[in-house]
Order: sequence, then C-alpha cells, then structure tokens
Amino acid sequence: MILLLPTTLCLTAAALVVNFWLGMRIGKLRHAHGVSVGDGGNELIVRRMRAQLNFAEQVPLTLLLIGLVELAGKGGVWLAPAGAVFMLGRVAHAIGMDGAFKAGRGIGMLTGMLLQLALVVVAVMIALGKM
Repeated sequence: MILLLPTTLCLTAAALVVNFWLGMRIGKLRHAHGVSVGDGGNELIVRRMRAQLNFAEQVPLTLLLIGLVELAGKGGVWLAPAGAVFMLGRVAHAIGMDGAFKAGRGIGMLTGMLLQLALVVVAVMIALGKM
C-alpha cells in the first residue's frame, strides 16, 4: 500500500526552501561582516539567526500534525491553503525580524498560532471520533 500525502510533501518541500533561504540570508551577512561563527555582535545577524531558529521551532511539529491530519483523511480542501498561508507567514515573520517590515513578525506569529490551534482542534476531534 502506497500512502500519498501531497499536501505534506509540498509543504515540507516549501519549508526546506524557506529554511535554505533563511540560512543564506545569515551567511550573506556573516560574509559581508567577516563573521565566521556566531553573530559577531551584529544585531541584524542576531535577528536573522533568531528568525531561522523560530522557523526551526515552529515548523516541524506543525508539519507533523498536518501530515497526521492528512493521513487520517481529514485534510479536505482546507489543509493545503491553510498550510500555504502558514508558510507565507513564516516568510513574513523572517522579513519582519529584520526590522524594516515590522508587521511581518506579527503576521507570521498570528498565522502560525491560528493554524496550530486549528490543527490541535482537528486532531483532538479526529482522535475522539468526532470528525
């Protein structure tokens, strides 16, 4: 039996692209400022490192729950768009952490929290046999 989880596959691929982009942004700044390891006391490097760490903290469990909801057959038509909004929110958060687009940080946090709460409710409903 082959299990296909197209939403989870696409969102995980997108997450890897975003994570690569986040790392490249840090690397570019480190190179420009001659910082080999760490942040070198540069606030923008610290902000970008924190944005990548926040991504690493938020995305894995969210993707896991998306995959489990999809595996349970309860993703329907809402899961892929909701996941896409979550991923765009992660990008907005990273840009907002730079300080130029301050609203991006809040947008990213809000979209992440809302999707995570929705996924928790759906997961509990699935587990209780109510969905």
